[in-house]
Amino acid sequence: MAYDEVLADRITERLAPRGVTAKKMFAGLTFLWQDNALANLYDEGLMVRVGPDGMDDALARPGARQLLFRGKPQNGWVLLDEETLDDPVLDDWLDWAFEVTAELPPKKLKPKKK
Repeated sequence: MAYDEVLADRITERLAPRGVTAKKMFAGLTFLWQDNALANLYDEGLMVRVGPDGMDDALARPGARQLLFRGKPQNGWVLLDEETLDDPVLDDWLDWAFEVTAELPPKKLKPKKK
């Protein structure tokens, strides 16, 4: 799991006061609100949830591109170039991802097997 630790700290600093948790998963560090992923930081960059309706607006922004998973486009998610993520830009993306994720129903996780 090689991701930018400094960026991880910047994201945590912004999201932790909202009750967002971070968990190592999906080959990186995933940020969760009510057990729904809102962002994931991994070796390729930061992916954020923008929702299916937000794709056109998101892709029109500098440094954003369609997230591909196993070669397939992931609707509602974009991958961001870390070089574009100065503080105001990062804040904007994280606010957007939080708002979209907050509209989702909380996930009901299955209890872990012992």
